[in-house]
Amino acid sequence: MEADKAMIDKSAAIALARAVAEKEGWSFVEPVAATLRRAWSGEGGRWEIHSNACVRGTRARFIIDASDGRIIEKGYISR
Repeated sequence: MEADKAMIDKSAAIALARAVAEKEGWSFVEPVAATLRRAWSGEGGRWEIHSNACVRGTRARFIIDASDGRIIEKGYISR
């Protein structure tokens, strides 16, 4: 499918999130969870990335547009 070819993959989304976290001075530790949420139309979607997934403590969270790699939302919990 043509739309799939234009989308960034899981490893690229994680690498992008890691780079942004580093630039912001945020911790970005394993395990990392990455979930692709498809648009209802089936075209495009967004990646939801969470560092330190399923573990208590510091966490970076990103929502990334899967079609162009644009950061839609980002946040950090430093507990």
